[in-house]
Formats: sequence, structure tokens, C-alpha cells
Amino acid sequence: MSIILGIETSTKICSVAISDGDKLLALKEEGGEYSHSEKLTVFIQEILKEAGLKLGDIDAVAVSKGPGSYTGLRIGVSVAKGLCYALNKPLIAIDTLQAMALGMSKVEQSSLYCPMIDARRMEVYTALYDGNNNLVEPVSAKIIDSTSFAESLKKNKVIFFGDGSEKCKEALGENTNAIFSEKGLPSAQFINQIALEKFNKKEFEDVAYFEPYYLKDFVATTAKKLL
Repeated sequence: MSIILGIETSTKICSVAISDGDKLLALKEEGGEYSHSEKLTVFIQEILKEAGLKLGDIDAVAVSKGPGSYTGLRIGVSVAKGLCYALNKPLIAIDTLQAMALGMSKVEQSSLYCPMIDARRMEVYTALYDGNNNLVEPVSAKIIDSTSFAESLKKNKVIFFGDGSEKCKEALGENTNAIFSEKGLPSAQFINQIALEKFNKKEFEDVAYFEPYYLKDFVATTAKKLL
């Protein structure tokens, strides 16, 4: 028995899931504007009630570690760490892009999967994964232009997805190997699927020192505008 509570807050989607082994017990998620600080704990309470469980019944907390929104990640990780401290449960950190690629592989078949998270202007957080969810090209903050992924697109069908993919369509041109999808958005259910394997291997984080994977330094643009 391995009951895992999963948290995904790396983008505008606030998603929480609870699973027992490979069985999804409950899922609650909502997009729109960033309001994770208001929704997250409420969603956790709702899915626990739906699954007929209490907080003390969970065996681990899994959290999307990034890259993604600085504030979103901070909120998700803070709540996850707080639960782990209070319940004395292990913390499992999952790469956001890997979980997105896993989710997309469940609905679309392709040689390569390219999750993209919007990082302002023409920059995205991205990576490449194969059909077995293995990392092919490392996670990076990439400015997309007509030469991006050129080598991969020569020989492979590549599915581009996530909230950063739409703005990349024009830059990548009319390459027939480039497929764009509105599916594959971040979801806690896929965080949990990867977390199950880590749980079985006891690959846990140090709750005291774990920090989100921001990839880039936080830039307080709003504060700068006010100065």
C-alpha cells in the first residue's frame, strides 16, 4: 500500500491528486489565473474527502519541483514540505517537464515529446523525452527560433505541447514533423505515477533543505515597474 498525495502548481493550473499504488483515487484541478495560495489547501481537503481518507493515511507527498512559475512552485513546495514536517512523511520531488511528457505519451504516440512552459517572450522551459519517458535533451530555458530542434525534426516526429508551445508555432515554421497539441498540460496524476517508482526505491528529498528547481533567477518585474 502506497498512498501518495501529489501537488502540481508549476503553471496557472492548480492540480492535486491522491493515489494508492497505480490507482488514481481522486483528482482536483483548475486553471485560469494564479490563485494557488487560495485553492491548494482547499483542493487537498476535497480530494481526501472524496477518497475517504485523512491526512494521516498518506504515505508520502509528491510535488512538482519545476521548472515553472517562481511563485507557483514556491507555494506548492511550501505546502508539501509543511505536510511532510507535520505528518513525518517523506517528500518526493518530480521534474515538471518529465511528468508532462508522461501525460502526453498516454494520449498521443510520437518519437519525441517536447513539453514547453511559458517563460516570457519567446523563451520557454523545455526538454525532449522519448516514448519511454527517458530524457533525450536536457531541461533548459530556450529562446525559440527557426533553428530550434532542427536536428531532432529532421528524423523524428516531435509533439510540442504545454502553455509555451502555441507561441512557438510560427517560429518553428511548417515542418511536417512538428506536431502541436493542446493536450499534455501539467497534472498531479502524472506526478504521482512517477512518484510511485521513486517511493518504491525510497528516493526521498531532505525536507529541511529541498528547494524548487527554478532554472532561472527570479526577476521581480512588478516591483521594478513600481520604482
